[in-house]
Order: sequence, then structure tokens, then C-alpha cells
Amino acid sequence: MRSVVAEWLRAEDRERVAAMTSGERVRLALALGDQAVADYARNHQLSLDEARQRLREISDGSRRSRKADRASAR
Repeated sequence: MRSVVAEWLRAEDRERVAAMTSGERVRLALALGDQAVADYARNHQLSLDEARQRLREISDGSRRSRKADRASAR
């Protein structure tokens, strides 16, 4: 079942982002990243530095796993 309201909100968001300059989009992306780290830190009772480190480790582990998967598929 598709939500008309959700589709309308997505379209509105796409239009808003499309109207931004590249600098504004970069600032938005960085702000969203900072908010995600803050949310992760709060949800896991970590400092911001600890949250960044843990998220970096998770990301690095995922990247190594995908690389290993591709290598073994050859």
C-alpha cells in the first residue's frame, strides 16, 4: 500500500534539496552525519568520541567483509 502523504513528502524533500547549492548540500550532509553520531551516542550511552570510533569500526568491518566477499567470488 502506497502512502500519498509519504510520496508527497519525498517529492517535497527532493525539490528542496535540488534547489540547494552544492555547498548547502555538503553542510546538510555533515549536519545529518553529526546528528546521527549524537543519536547513536545517546542511544548507547557513549561520548561523542566513543560513538564516532565505534561507528568507524563498524564501517571498516563492513567494508572489509564486502571486499573479502568479492575476492572469494572470483
